[in-house]
Amino acid sequence: MEGIGAIAISSMIKHSTSIRVRYADTDQMRSVYYGKYFEYFEQARSDLLRSLGLPYTEIENQGIFLPVIEAHAQYKKSARYDDLLIVETIVKELPVARVRIEYKVVVEGSTEPIVEGYTVHGFVNAATGRPTRAPAMFRQTLEEAMKQSGGSHAEA
Repeated sequence: MEGIGAIAISSMIKHSTSIRVRYADTDQMRSVYYGKYFEYFEQARSDLLRSLGLPYTEIENQGIFLPVIEAHAQYKKSARYDDLLIVETIVKELPVARVRIEYKVVVEGSTEPIVEGYTVHGFVNAATGRPTRAPAMFRQTLEEAMKQSGGSHAEA
């Protein structure tokens, strides 16, 4: 990703979100349906941005949309109904034209990831629908969080 719309700096932002697996999230095999993990990623991403003072509503009020332009998940183990999942969300690079957010999902009490993945988001001008650079307030907020946190951020 480096050199393609992002600037690497020495620190990163980490945020954790807890998600309880609902019965409706499981498939006939009693495992979490694979597509649900992207919803868990979305929840964790929203919590990360909110914890930084950048809820999606504020970003959109600034005239910017953040569509997903790439998504990936690697499934290692299954989660089951009523498991408490911890989704660690990580931002390693300051965005220029896009931002990559990484995810690691573990079952509470374990350190072994059951799913790892990432999403890449473009910045789009809401009025024109055209790609744009990351807004200064977005970059500044992430840069400040990276400097202050020394690599981690609050848990949700």
